[in-house]
Amino acid sequence: MEPLSISILVASVITGIGGAGWAGLKAWNGWLDFKRLELTQQCGDRILPPATGRIEIADLRERVRKLEAIAAGIDI
Repeated sequence: MEPLSISILVASVITGIGGAGWAGLKAWNGWLDFKRLELTQQCGDRILPPATGRIEIADLRERVRKLEAIAAGIDI
């Protein structure tokens, strides 16, 4: 084979490998962005509990106060 043909073949292979690597890195970056979005949404749900959870906590606190009053002998 001629040196020109070999150099064209090598350049084509290097370009193909570079293109495949670039596409793989773009896909990896997209996947990481997707996972970051999932984690952000999950953490956002944990920061503020739903209103029903806060109401239940308030009810439990009121029950504890009543039980403590009963245990202390205070008539409510």
